[in-house]
Amino acid sequence: MYGLAMLSLGALFSAVRIPGRLVQAVAVSTDPQDIDAVLEEALQGGPVICDVRGPRYYALVPPSVPRTWREAVEDWQSQEVECLGSGTYLGVPVLDAVDFPRRGNGSYWAVPMASAGSLCRPLSVARLVAAGVHALDEARALWPTDAPLTPRLASGTAVASAHENGPPFGVNEGPGPC
Repeated sequence: MYGLAMLSLGALFSAVRIPGRLVQAVAVSTDPQDIDAVLEEALQGGPVICDVRGPRYYALVPPSVPRTWREAVEDWQSQEVECLGSGTYLGVPVLDAVDFPRRGNGSYWAVPMASAGSLCRPLSVARLVAAGVHALDEARALWPTDAPLTPRLASGTAVASAHENGPPFGVNEGPGPC
């Protein structure tokens, strides 16, 4: 299991907590490699932490996002999306924790931080959340809850996957709520 550092949010960065079911619905998978690849593309390489328990994803964003996104976040509360800022601490994995932990329930960098200070673009995060909400509305039966992450076996076959047709909604489409 990887170690975590508890960092105070709101000064250097904040985080948007996204429940696993929204990200899984966009990725149309529960495989961490598939999900991580979708996150990297959708968020243009912006850093994302995965807490395997839940699972939950934390997109690191500029510190102003909790203040400027107040209305959008209120709309997303029913989906359990939350902006975390001042007064909140986030467990941040060590920098080399970049792979899904095969044992335990640790956290890892689903999308590693490219350089100090690099963050997710708020509009990209908004589009990802909107795509997840849309995909979930279209396929609620496939994603009723946050499914556990299921990595591929060594043979390359997936342990579990919703279906093979690819994402039902592109994360780069639509204006997003911002």
